[in-house]
Amino acid sequence: MNDTYIVTSYVVIDDILKAWEFQDDCRAVGSGAEILTVAVIAAKYFQNHHERALCILMRLGYVKGLSVSRFNRRLHQLRDWAGIVNLLAEVCRQGSVFVMDSMPFPVCKRVRARRCKKVRGKAFCGYCAAKKEKFFGWRLHLICTASGIPVSFDLLPASEQDLNPIHELTFALPEGATIFADKGYISEKDADSILATTGVRLVAIRRKNMASLSWADDYDLRLYRKRIETVYSQMEAMGVQHLHARTNHGFDLKAHASILALAFTNLFTN
Repeated sequence: MNDTYIVTSYVVIDDILKAWEFQDDCRAVGSGAEILTVAVIAAKYFQNHHERALCILMRLGYVKGLSVSRFNRRLHQLRDWAGIVNLLAEVCRQGSVFVMDSMPFPVCKRVRARRCKKVRGKAFCGYCAAKKEKFFGWRLHLICTASGIPVSFDLLPASEQDLNPIHELTFALPEGATIFADKGYISEKDADSILATTGVRLVAIRRKNMASLSWADDYDLRLYRKRIETVYSQMEAMGVQHLHARTNHGFDLKAHASILALAFTNLFTN
Protein backbone atom coordinates (compact mmCIF):
# COMPACT_ATOMS: atom_id res chain seq x y z
CA MET A 1 0.00 0.00 0.00
CA ASN A 2 1.02 3.59 -0.61
CA ASP A 3 0.99 5.88 2.44
CA THR A 4 0.68 8.98 0.27
CA TYR A 5 -2.37 7.54 -1.50
CA ILE A 6 -4.08 6.69 1.80
CA VAL A 7 -3.44 10.06 3.43
CA THR A 8 -4.33 12.08 0.34
CA SER A 9 -7.56 10.14 -0.18
CA TYR A 10 -8.55 10.82 3.43
CA VAL A 11 -7.75 14.53 3.14
CA VAL A 12 -9.80 14.94 -0.05
CA ILE A 13 -12.80 13.07 1.36
CA ASP A 14 -12.60 14.93 4.69
CA ASP A 15 -12.45 18.34 2.98
CA ILE A 16 -15.49 17.50 0.84
CA LEU A 17 -17.49 16.37 3.88
CA LYS A 18 -16.54 19.56 5.74
CA ALA A 19 -17.62 21.64 2.75
CA TRP A 20 -21.00 19.87 2.93
CA GLU A 21 -21.12 20.63 6.69
CA PHE A 22 -21.40 16.94 7.46
CA GLN A 23 -21.68 16.22 11.19
CA ASP A 24 -20.64 12.91 12.75
CA ASP A 25 -22.55 11.52 15.70
CA CYS A 26 -20.77 12.41 18.94
CA ARG A 27 -20.89 8.73 19.95
CA ALA A 28 -19.28 7.51 16.72
CA VAL A 29 -15.91 5.77 16.82
CA GLY A 30 -14.06 7.13 13.83
CA SER A 31 -15.18 9.90 11.50
CA GLY A 32 -17.22 9.54 8.32
CA ALA A 33 -14.11 10.41 6.32
CA GLU A 34 -12.26 7.48 7.90
CA ILE A 35 -15.10 5.08 7.05
CA LEU A 36 -15.18 6.19 3.43
CA THR A 37 -11.40 6.08 3.16
CA VAL A 38 -11.42 2.46 4.29
CA ALA A 39 -13.95 1.67 1.53
CA VAL A 40 -11.75 3.37 -1.08
CA ILE A 41 -8.61 1.58 0.14
CA ALA A 42 -10.52 -1.71 0.09
CA ALA A 43 -11.41 -1.08 -3.55
CA LYS A 44 -7.87 -0.02 -4.46
CA TYR A 45 -5.80 -2.70 -2.75
CA PHE A 46 -8.12 -5.46 -1.48
CA GLN A 47 -10.64 -5.98 -4.33
CA ASN A 48 -13.42 -4.43 -2.21
CA HIS A 49 -12.87 -6.79 0.73
CA HIS A 50 -13.80 -4.42 3.57
CA GLU A 51 -12.81 -6.67 6.47
CA ARG A 52 -9.24 -7.12 5.21
CA ALA A 53 -8.80 -3.41 4.54
CA LEU A 54 -10.20 -2.47 7.94
CA CYS A 55 -7.95 -4.92 9.82
CA ILE A 56 -4.81 -3.78 7.98
CA LEU A 57 -5.54 -0.07 8.45
CA MET A 58 -6.24 -0.62 12.16
CA ARG A 59 -2.96 -2.51 12.56
CA LEU A 60 -1.11 0.34 10.81
CA GLY A 61 -2.80 2.91 13.03
CA TYR A 62 -4.75 4.76 10.35
CA VAL A 63 -8.14 4.14 11.99
CA LYS A 64 -9.27 3.45 15.54
CA GLY A 65 -10.57 0.13 16.83
CA LEU A 66 -13.81 -0.65 14.99
CA SER A 67 -15.66 -3.92 14.52
CA VAL A 68 -16.53 -5.11 11.01
CA SER A 69 -20.26 -5.08 11.74
CA ARG A 70 -20.10 -1.54 13.09
CA PHE A 71 -18.07 -0.45 10.06
CA ASN A 72 -20.65 -1.92 7.68
CA ARG A 73 -23.50 -0.17 9.47
CA ARG A 74 -21.66 3.16 9.39
CA LEU A 75 -20.85 2.76 5.71
CA HIS A 76 -24.46 2.00 4.78
CA GLN A 77 -25.66 4.96 6.83
CA LEU A 78 -23.60 7.28 4.63
CA ARG A 79 -26.06 6.86 1.77
CA ASP A 80 -25.19 10.11 0.01
CA TRP A 81 -21.46 9.54 -0.06
CA ALA A 82 -21.63 8.66 -3.77
CA GLY A 83 -22.05 12.42 -4.24
CA ILE A 84 -18.31 12.67 -3.57
CA VAL A 85 -17.70 10.77 -6.81
CA ASN A 86 -20.05 13.08 -8.71
CA LEU A 87 -18.47 16.20 -7.22
CA LEU A 88 -14.96 15.04 -8.08
CA ALA A 89 -16.12 14.20 -11.61
CA GLU A 90 -17.62 17.68 -11.96
CA VAL A 91 -14.36 19.33 -10.89
CA CYS A 92 -12.31 17.23 -13.35
CA ARG A 93 -14.76 17.73 -16.22
CA GLN A 94 -12.36 19.96 -18.14
CA GLY A 95 -10.40 19.75 -21.36
CA SER A 96 -11.30 19.01 -24.95
CA VAL A 97 -10.68 15.26 -25.23
CA PHE A 98 -12.71 12.47 -23.62
CA VAL A 99 -13.07 8.74 -24.23
CA MET A 100 -16.00 6.48 -23.47
CA ASP A 101 -16.96 2.82 -23.40
CA SER A 102 -18.92 0.33 -21.34
CA MET A 103 -17.85 -2.67 -19.28
CA PRO A 104 -19.63 -5.55 -17.49
CA PHE A 105 -20.35 -5.42 -13.75
CA PRO A 106 -21.61 -8.98 -13.14
CA VAL A 107 -23.76 -9.68 -10.10
CA CYS A 108 -23.28 -13.45 -10.23
CA LYS A 109 -22.43 -16.27 -12.63
CA ARG A 110 -24.99 -16.84 -15.37
CA VAL A 111 -25.70 -20.37 -14.12
CA ARG A 112 -26.93 -18.81 -10.84
CA ALA A 113 -29.03 -16.11 -12.50
CA ARG A 114 -32.34 -17.81 -11.70
CA ARG A 115 -31.45 -17.96 -8.01
CA CYS A 116 -30.15 -14.40 -7.80
CA LYS A 117 -32.24 -12.23 -5.44
CA LYS A 118 -30.58 -8.87 -6.07
CA VAL A 119 -31.70 -8.52 -9.71
CA ARG A 120 -34.07 -10.55 -11.86
CA GLY A 121 -35.20 -10.66 -15.46
CA LYS A 122 -33.89 -10.64 -19.00
CA ALA A 123 -33.01 -6.95 -18.69
CA PHE A 124 -29.93 -7.98 -16.72
CA CYS A 125 -28.70 -10.52 -19.28
CA GLY A 126 -25.93 -8.90 -21.32
CA TYR A 127 -23.18 -9.72 -23.77
CA CYS A 128 -19.60 -8.43 -23.78
CA ALA A 129 -18.36 -8.26 -27.39
CA ALA A 130 -14.74 -7.65 -26.34
CA LYS A 131 -14.58 -10.88 -24.33
CA LYS A 132 -17.19 -12.69 -26.45
CA GLU A 133 -19.07 -13.86 -23.39
CA LYS A 134 -22.47 -13.41 -21.77
CA PHE A 135 -22.92 -12.09 -18.24
CA PHE A 136 -25.68 -11.33 -15.75
CA GLY A 137 -25.89 -8.05 -13.87
CA TRP A 138 -25.09 -4.44 -14.66
CA ARG A 139 -23.12 -2.55 -17.28
CA LEU A 140 -21.01 0.51 -16.43
CA HIS A 141 -21.13 3.27 -19.03
CA LEU A 142 -18.14 5.52 -18.43
CA ILE A 143 -16.63 8.70 -19.88
CA CYS A 144 -13.16 9.67 -18.71
CA THR A 145 -10.54 12.27 -19.54
CA ALA A 146 -7.45 11.60 -21.62
CA SER A 147 -5.59 10.94 -18.35
CA GLY A 148 -8.14 8.35 -17.20
CA ILE A 149 -10.15 10.34 -14.63
CA PRO A 150 -13.89 9.44 -14.66
CA VAL A 151 -16.09 12.47 -15.34
CA SER A 152 -19.46 10.92 -16.23
CA PHE A 153 -20.86 7.46 -15.61
CA ASP A 154 -24.01 5.42 -15.15
CA LEU A 155 -24.70 1.87 -13.99
CA LEU A 156 -27.54 0.34 -16.03
CA PRO A 157 -28.97 -3.17 -16.61
CA ALA A 158 -26.69 -5.28 -18.78
CA SER A 159 -29.08 -5.44 -21.74
CA GLU A 160 -29.02 -1.66 -22.25
CA GLN A 161 -27.26 -0.67 -25.47
CA ASP A 162 -24.26 1.61 -25.37
CA LEU A 163 -26.14 4.41 -27.17
CA ASN A 164 -29.06 4.52 -24.71
CA PRO A 165 -27.45 6.68 -21.96
CA ILE A 166 -25.11 8.64 -24.23
CA HIS A 167 -27.17 11.85 -24.27
CA GLU A 168 -27.35 12.04 -20.46
CA LEU A 169 -23.64 11.25 -20.07
CA THR A 170 -22.48 13.89 -22.55
CA PHE A 171 -24.85 16.66 -21.43
CA ALA A 172 -22.48 18.16 -18.83
CA LEU A 173 -19.29 17.99 -20.90
CA PRO A 174 -17.69 21.31 -21.94
CA GLU A 175 -18.77 22.75 -25.27
CA GLY A 176 -16.34 22.07 -28.11
CA ALA A 177 -15.07 18.81 -26.60
CA THR A 178 -14.61 15.59 -28.58
CA ILE A 179 -15.50 12.10 -27.39
CA PHE A 180 -13.72 9.12 -28.92
CA ALA A 181 -15.52 5.78 -28.82
CA ASP A 182 -15.58 2.33 -30.42
CA LYS A 183 -17.93 0.82 -33.03
CA GLY A 184 -20.74 0.39 -30.51
CA TYR A 185 -21.37 4.14 -30.63
CA ILE A 186 -21.78 4.53 -34.39
CA SER A 187 -24.91 6.61 -34.97
CA GLU A 188 -24.99 9.69 -37.15
CA LYS A 189 -28.41 10.64 -35.77
CA ASP A 190 -27.22 10.60 -32.15
CA ALA A 191 -23.93 12.31 -33.03
CA ASP A 192 -25.76 15.15 -34.81
CA SER A 193 -28.22 15.49 -31.92
CA ILE A 194 -25.44 15.65 -29.31
CA LEU A 195 -23.50 18.20 -31.36
CA ALA A 196 -26.58 20.41 -31.79
CA THR A 197 -27.59 20.17 -28.12
CA THR A 198 -24.25 20.32 -26.26
CA GLY A 199 -21.65 21.27 -28.86
CA VAL A 200 -19.78 18.01 -28.20
CA ARG A 201 -18.48 15.91 -31.11
CA LEU A 202 -18.83 12.13 -31.01
CA VAL A 203 -16.17 10.32 -33.05
CA ALA A 204 -16.50 6.55 -33.28
CA ILE A 205 -14.35 3.92 -34.96
CA ARG A 206 -15.68 3.22 -38.45
CA ARG A 207 -16.54 -0.19 -39.83
CA LYS A 208 -14.76 -1.45 -42.94
CA ASN A 209 -17.73 -0.74 -45.21
CA MET A 210 -18.07 2.88 -44.00
CA ALA A 211 -16.41 6.07 -45.15
CA SER A 212 -13.12 6.67 -43.33
CA LEU A 213 -12.59 9.50 -40.86
CA SER A 214 -10.56 12.58 -41.57
CA TRP A 215 -6.83 12.15 -40.99
CA ALA A 216 -6.97 14.41 -37.91
CA ASP A 217 -9.81 12.46 -36.26
CA ASP A 218 -8.21 9.15 -37.20
CA TYR A 219 -4.90 10.24 -35.63
CA ASP A 220 -6.58 11.44 -32.41
CA LEU A 221 -8.69 8.29 -32.25
CA ARG A 222 -5.60 6.08 -32.40
CA LEU A 223 -3.85 8.33 -29.88
CA TYR A 224 -6.57 8.49 -27.19
CA ARG A 225 -8.82 5.48 -27.74
CA LYS A 226 -6.68 2.95 -25.86
CA ARG A 227 -6.82 5.08 -22.72
CA ILE A 228 -10.23 3.68 -21.86
CA GLU A 229 -8.89 0.14 -22.20
CA THR A 230 -6.21 1.00 -19.65
CA VAL A 231 -8.89 2.38 -17.33
CA TYR A 232 -10.89 -0.84 -17.54
CA SER A 233 -7.76 -2.89 -16.92
CA GLN A 234 -7.24 -0.86 -13.75
CA MET A 235 -10.80 -1.53 -12.64
CA GLU A 236 -10.53 -5.24 -13.39
CA ALA A 237 -7.41 -5.33 -11.24
CA MET A 238 -9.58 -3.91 -8.43
CA GLY A 239 -11.89 -6.92 -8.78
CA VAL A 240 -15.01 -5.22 -10.16
CA GLN A 241 -15.77 -8.40 -12.11
CA HIS A 242 -16.22 -10.24 -8.80
CA LEU A 243 -18.00 -7.82 -6.47
CA HIS A 244 -19.69 -9.59 -3.57
CA ALA A 245 -22.64 -7.84 -1.94
CA ARG A 246 -25.86 -9.07 -0.36
CA THR A 247 -27.98 -6.10 -1.44
CA ASN A 248 -28.18 -3.76 -4.40
CA HIS A 249 -27.24 -0.87 -2.13
CA GLY A 250 -24.09 -2.70 -1.04
CA PHE A 251 -23.24 -3.47 -4.66
CA ASP A 252 -23.76 0.20 -5.55
CA LEU A 253 -21.48 1.29 -2.69
CA LYS A 254 -18.65 -0.95 -3.88
CA ALA A 255 -19.09 0.17 -7.49
CA HIS A 256 -18.83 3.84 -6.49
CA ALA A 257 -15.86 3.08 -4.24
CA SER A 258 -14.08 1.47 -7.20
CA ILE A 259 -14.77 4.49 -9.41
CA LEU A 260 -13.53 6.87 -6.70
CA ALA A 261 -10.40 4.75 -6.15
CA LEU A 262 -9.76 4.87 -9.91
CA ALA A 263 -10.22 8.66 -9.93
CA PHE A 264 -7.76 9.10 -7.05
CA THR A 265 -5.24 6.74 -8.67
CA ASN A 266 -5.13 8.64 -11.97
CA LEU A 267 -5.51 12.06 -10.36
CA PHE A 268 -2.64 11.64 -7.92
CA THR A 269 -0.27 10.27 -10.57
CA ASN A 270 -0.85 13.10 -13.10
